[in-house]
Amino acid sequence: MTSIRKSIMIALSLIIVFTMAAACSKNNNGGSNTPSEKPTASDTASTEPTEAPREEITLDVFSMLSNFSGEQTGWFAKVIKDKFNINLNIIASNLEGGGDVKFAAMMASGDLGDLVVFGDDGQKYLDAIKAGMIVDWTKDGLLDNYGKNILQYAPKAIEKNKANFGGGSSVYGIGFDVGEDKPGPSEAKELTYHPNLRWDLYEKLGRPTITKMEDYLPVLKQMQELEPKSDSGRPTYAFSMWADWDGNMMMNTKAWAGLHGYDEGDGFNPGGFSLISADTDDVQGVLDEDGYYLRALKLYFDANQMGLVDPDSPTQKFDDFINKMKDGQILFTWFPWSDDSFDTPEHREAGKGFAIVPFEEERTFSYGFDPYGGNRVYAIGSKAKHPERVMEFLDWLYSPEGFMIANNGPEGLAWELKDGKPALTEFGLKAMPANEEAVPAEFGGGTWKDGRNQINNTTFKTTTVNPLTGEPYDYQLWTSTLEREPTKVEESWRSAMGALTAKEWLEKNNKLAVMKPLFTGTPPEVIAPELEQKKGQVAQVIRQFSWKMVFAKNEAEFEKLKKEMIEKAKGLGYDEVLAWNIEQNKKVFEYRKK
Repeated sequence: MTSIRKSIMIALSLIIVFTMAAACSKNNNGGSNTPSEKPTASDTASTEPTEAPREEITLDVFSMLSNFSGEQTGWFAKVIKDKFNINLNIIASNLEGGGDVKFAAMMASGDLGDLVVFGDDGQKYLDAIKAGMIVDWTKDGLLDNYGKNILQYAPKAIEKNKANFGGGSSVYGIGFDVGEDKPGPSEAKELTYHPNLRWDLYEKLGRPTITKMEDYLPVLKQMQELEPKSDSGRPTYAFSMWADWDGNMMMNTKAWAGLHGYDEGDGFNPGGFSLISADTDDVQGVLDEDGYYLRALKLYFDANQMGLVDPDSPTQKFDDFINKMKDGQILFTWFPWSDDSFDTPEHREAGKGFAIVPFEEERTFSYGFDPYGGNRVYAIGSKAKHPERVMEFLDWLYSPEGFMIANNGPEGLAWELKDGKPALTEFGLKAMPANEEAVPAEFGGGTWKDGRNQINNTTFKTTTVNPLTGEPYDYQLWTSTLEREPTKVEESWRSAMGALTAKEWLEKNNKLAVMKPLFTGTPPEVIAPELEQKKGQVAQVIRQFSWKMVFAKNEAEFEKLKKEMIEKAKGLGYDEVLAWNIEQNKKVFEYRKK
């Protein structure tokens, strides 16, 4: 998994928009995704407690994806406590000394916790298997006895783990985002990457045509002039960025590649300094003179010269960006899920909101459906005192009941069934997807936002149809939601664009680059230690100089910094790492043809 995809999906999980779907197979060999009979609620839990209440336990969940550390609270905590008598203590490597540091410390301690969530299935996952730090699910009947939903609804994901990591016999975990076995984009109403603007302001300007990515700048400047202050009176900016998601390069810069159908990873290569096309045999080096990365850095430099870049960007965190979105300080976003922070009832009533404003050269990257699951992996720690109860909980997350609740809350709170079909309640209309709406005490108290599943990894794609309701898991795709009276922004956008959703418009206009699922039968290639060391040194140079270039005082300094960045990166081994990346990318091209 690439770092951009990893970063996006963190936030994506944060607001649970994110772009998920569920696989429903009627047999364990994945031959069909349509159950022969509609299951009942009793079919969705492999081990319902029938005896006296079990011992209350606390599971340590070590998540390399979570942005929250501590005890899970609120409505999700109550659901888990009532159903399993389990409390969740979340340990987030992102917040505790950095992912690599925390992982190394926990490996050294000999204990990775009870439930382990890996950010990808690369070196850390392989090291944990080799060191005996995670459980083989085939031992003691763990998967067969306590993972019946996993076996029913995600058989190909188990097949992949067994073939890639278990020598054809052992199972050490399961991938996230298990999708249906079909072609086409897997996302819901929106894609992962979008050029989303404040539609109300864009409309006031007469909806000017945007041909290429640089054409956004004069439009955004005019929008800033229309609304120079936020709700609280702070200055508005087109772009507000954050550095805490940067990996091999500056994440907010790499996002522009996604709007042209390129991403850092490909489901096989763990990422580095290449950008690979989703659906063609093309690959770019991030320091290619005519590549999307350097082009995007120049765009940000120009934007900053125009006063369109938030000066807090180099030092602020993702949460700061979200708070500014909520306040109305930001006019452009790359990721549609971040719009939800601005999409409050007050802004809706005022006719304010974000919507996709595509450019003519756009080809948005789509991850497509993947019945084998993605590379973020759930595993069970070898020191877990109750591995069977960890498996019960995880199995429930891979059931129609569990997935529905984990993403939309318990029935009766944010949603209810009407004639067998899900519909948002009045509370749900106010709370979804991630608003700070107070939750009644009977459902756990606190706020809807704080009570959401903080593990921060998904199990299925939400765009798959829930066999219990006949509707997708994603509330935005429920018939009841689509038939609701649109907001002022939605009504205006639909009228102007001739489509109900951004995804529909992108499909109609051939603006999607859809990646095919890959099943290799082998573990992902692991970069050699000496090359990994060089990659880390080069990445540090690229990150540091990228930020400096955005805030260069003039174009001469920008060009000087760019030249220095390229020279230093190459001197530290950039070309060697890139050559290795491209070699892996070429293997992907061959897998795509199978």
